[in-house]
Amino acid sequence: QVQLVESGGGLVQAGGSLRLSCAASGRTFSRRVMGWFRQAPGKEREFVAAISWINDFTVYADSVKGRFTISRANAESTLYLTMNSLKPEDTAVYYCAAPGHETIASMRAPDEYDYWGQGTQVTVSS
Repeated sequence: QVQLVESGGGLVQAGGSLRLSCAASGRTFSRRVMGWFRQAPGKEREFVAAISWINDFTVYADSVKGRFTISRANAESTLYLTMNSLKPEDTAVYYCAAPGHETIASMRAPDEYDYWGQGTQVTVSS
């Protein structure tokens, strides 16, 4: 059974930092794109960042570029999201996700991802 479990969320003041982790179990994700998405209350789920298994190529949403860093430790089947200079508008539930296939059409599209974690809450106070 595939399982993705996020951790590391919490309450932080604006300008602060958090590091989210996503532990993958049940199958090997070393040859999969892995991504982070977020959903704020009353809003649709949106893309945050993704990392390819090919040369660790990364893609970021414009809203987080330069502040967030996605990384992975394949030996530990763990995905990370390091978030710096946090803003109140970053407040959301953050989800990690992975597709069921090695090749996907778009790293940014939620529909390309088949496996999702339960989410971890990030709250940034002003």
